[in-house]
Amino acid sequence: MDPHIVALVRSSFRAVAASPAGPGALASAFYAALFGTNPDMREFFPAAMNTQRDRLVRAIGYVIDRLDTPECVLPYLAQLGRDHRKYGFDDTHYAAVRTALVAALEKVCAPQTWTAEVDAAWRQVITLISDAMMDAARAESGPRSWVGTVVEHRRVLHDVAIVRLQLDQPMSYAAGQYVSVQVPGRPRMWRQLSLATPCSADGILEFHVRRIPGGWVSSAIVDNARVGDTWVVGSPVGSLGIVSAPERDRLMIGVGTGTAPLRAQLMSMARNSRNRCTHLFVSGRYPCDLYDLEMLWALSRTNAWLTVVPVVEESFDPWWYEGRSEIPAGLHQVLVGKVGSVVAGYSNWADHDIQISGSPSTIQTIKFRLQAVGVESGHIRHDPLP
Repeated sequence: MDPHIVALVRSSFRAVAASPAGPGALASAFYAALFGTNPDMREFFPAAMNTQRDRLVRAIGYVIDRLDTPECVLPYLAQLGRDHRKYGFDDTHYAAVRTALVAALEKVCAPQTWTAEVDAAWRQVITLISDAMMDAARAESGPRSWVGTVVEHRRVLHDVAIVRLQLDQPMSYAAGQYVSVQVPGRPRMWRQLSLATPCSADGILEFHVRRIPGGWVSSAIVDNARVGDTWVVGSPVGSLGIVSAPERDRLMIGVGTGTAPLRAQLMSMARNSRNRCTHLFVSGRYPCDLYDLEMLWALSRTNAWLTVVPVVEESFDPWWYEGRSEIPAGLHQVLVGKVGSVVAGYSNWADHDIQISGSPSTIQTIKFRLQAVGVESGHIRHDPLP
């Protein structure tokens, strides 16, 4: 894309973000314009829009920051387009979104900022975004969404549950990807969950879900999901499992339930005859948070290329945990400390292909620790934070 157009769009977006009203004003103006002229589109969105507004602004910012790196932004937009198929979007919906976004930008930008040249630049960028999403959606031939029936709901901690779904029809996905789900009692409140097992012919999906304080969907899943419930599942997205440097050894860092997409990849890799040496650091705050350690240890015992290293921030379980945390005999000793610092000091990872999976704040902290000891940012991968 023309560097001048990129510069105009970025500078005007930053001006909006720095304004007294902040980027939230852009999201509010966008949805007001969209629903005002297309009231039928309101049914696509949840009743409470706070999370949706935040996601919109983060996604726009992510794309704007990468407009000059099409190899990054185009795959991301393609994934958004595939994911949005679950709503039943068509060309008229995308046209409405383009119009509403331009109107919102014009409204929140200062008059001296929103010039005819800036208007034209934004229209070109918004068209590029919508075209990339629409092209990807049109290229898909599979279902817009799947229906999954809960066949197992198992509480492994007071705030963590493992849920297994039986799909109504086959779904093809790559180990390391994630899907958006809609659960009973939370209409239109789609949430993204990583797939904890690789694709199989039986159509079973497994999710590891932690209850987030104040999280409507995670609480509904952990506390209230029952066998027989039906979920709606969107198209699989994410590129975490795509190995960019197959000649390098691998480092995987999973925090809490964020280990799920790494677990799926390791299970898939175990089907291969040869693999690069792989270190998995699986971490939690307390020893009990390493609830899946037995399975990961069993995987490493039958695959010499895999080393599993457990990390905790606290040596002992909290007083409210009634069970007993057992570390499998023969497993690497449990290391104590912040996982980013532990990994950075464990070895030299400069020549490794590195994956991190966890909360956005944790990912950023671990990246900072690794870069501080000489790891290039291009060797570190995670799914887009928006």
